[in-house]
Amino acid sequence: MRILIATGIYPPKIGGPAQYAKNLKEALEKIGNKVSVKTYNFEDKLPTGLRHLYFCLKIIPSVFGSDVVFILDTFSVGLPTVLVCKIFGKKNIIRTGGDFLWEQYIERTKKKVLLREFYNTEKSNFSFKEKIIFKLTKWTLQNVSHTIFSTDWQRQIFLKAYNISEKRTSIVENYYGKKESDYEYEKKEFIGSARKLTWKNLDVLNKVFEEIKKEQTEVSLFMENLVYKEFMAKMSKAYAVILVSLGDISPNMILDAIRLNRPFICTKEVGIYDRIKEAGIFVDPLNKEEIKRIINYILSADGYWKAKEKVRAFSFTHTWDEIAGEFMKIAENV
Repeated sequence: MRILIATGIYPPKIGGPAQYAKNLKEALEKIGNKVSVKTYNFEDKLPTGLRHLYFCLKIIPSVFGSDVVFILDTFSVGLPTVLVCKIFGKKNIIRTGGDFLWEQYIERTKKKVLLREFYNTEKSNFSFKEKIIFKLTKWTLQNVSHTIFSTDWQRQIFLKAYNISEKRTSIVENYYGKKESDYEYEKKEFIGSARKLTWKNLDVLNKVFEEIKKEQTEVSLFMENLVYKEFMAKMSKAYAVILVSLGDISPNMILDAIRLNRPFICTKEVGIYDRIKEAGIFVDPLNKEEIKRIINYILSADGYWKAKEKVRAFSFTHTWDEIAGEFMKIAENV
């Protein structure tokens, strides 16, 4: 097939969605497809609306020349791409990432609202802009040919919130690679790198580590964002990985930690909980004392050994070749 991938970010930009787009492209090409990519470049500097319009016009030739379009978010490239595909009668499949509206709302209000509760409790508090985003996202999800979710957790949230038919959705799990290393840690450094956004709950994480370091001065928290290869090298010899966000669908940092056999502490508000529940330790992101208690536990010799054994025992894999095959099967049946 002639396939177009529409994505908000793509290497050399860093981030999980960029890596996903790159690896999906390579895997689709490996099985004989001709794949092109359209992503944001100049549009990043434009305000919402103008950005969508510019991208909409930019992708017309690529959409026209494609058999199917894979779209890797629901709003930034999702809205304009679904519109163009609808005009030209092209198959188009969205693979959801996070939740743009929820992220925007949390950033505006600074309210610590869990993703799974967001649409039930906050719709009446939406700003005019957020109401428009909600309506446009709903239009996009109701007019796309098919929607792929990486977890049923997110699918159930979206089915209810956006009134979409489950029959027009599928689950394609994220990439779970083979184990790559199992080094001893170099120092008691936790990896907590994340975008500096309210929903990442970094204020709570920083406060907890400030308190812990008063009693255990050798403990540290690494929060910088590095290019992917450097980040993996850094993580491979870290003490542990920690993520306490208010809602994460399928966090790449945790999946990377598993491949590197790093013990991890993860938010309970995570879409892949059922898949990885035996591999890590989970915390309530709104409970600061619980987070502190679990960190202290994993800092103990017994706690660390048990956490290490849990992640070592995880053996599930889901390759890019399998993911590409699942995408193609869905595309052929849409």
